[in-house]
Amino acid sequence: MTTPVGRRERKKAATRQALADAALNLFIERGYDAVTLHEIAEAADVSTTTLLKHFPSKEALVFDEEADQEAGLVTAVRDRAPGTTIPQALCAHVKRVRIRADSDARYADFLYLVKTTPALSDYAHRMWMRHQDALARAIAQDLGVTPDDPRSAALARFALETSALAQRADDPERAVDAAFDLLEHGWSAPAPRFGDGRD
Repeated sequence: MTTPVGRRERKKAATRQALADAALNLFIERGYDAVTLHEIAEAADVSTTTLLKHFPSKEALVFDEEADQEAGLVTAVRDRAPGTTIPQALCAHVKRVRIRADSDARYADFLYLVKTTPALSDYAHRMWMRHQDALARAIAQDLGVTPDDPRSAALARFALETSALAQRADDPERAVDAAFDLLEHGWSAPAPRFGDGRD
């Protein structure tokens, strides 16, 4: 049985959601740098002190899914379909949660805001990469190796980095596919040719 959520917890969750919604609305409407914490608090009808109790920084107002992100990455490894490799499962997960269809106008606005605001781009990348250790442990456990296995750590690191690669690419999905193909099969480019005029 699940424990019922108390009134205090519901109120805290509602305040947190109201702050996040108000912040995103103002950031999309006026630009991240043009909006103050006081204005966000006022729009959510709370004090700036209350805002800071829920969100430690202005950037954090935009990203409120850190625990869910980590759980999702671990689940992608542990609960993947039979016959699906870890790189294949992570590739599908990254594309699903980091590259969403542009048909969602609200999410498209969010992506544009993050992409065009250096402070948010940097924060998003740092937050995403914080899941590296948890993902590496899940991979190591699945493989039956020690938690400090360097191959598991490398796969976790480079799998997460594909998100940043996709954000800079003209075709994000193709970029993610190419990166995970490299992680799955290794480097197989032809050897360099000689006799092209270089000594």
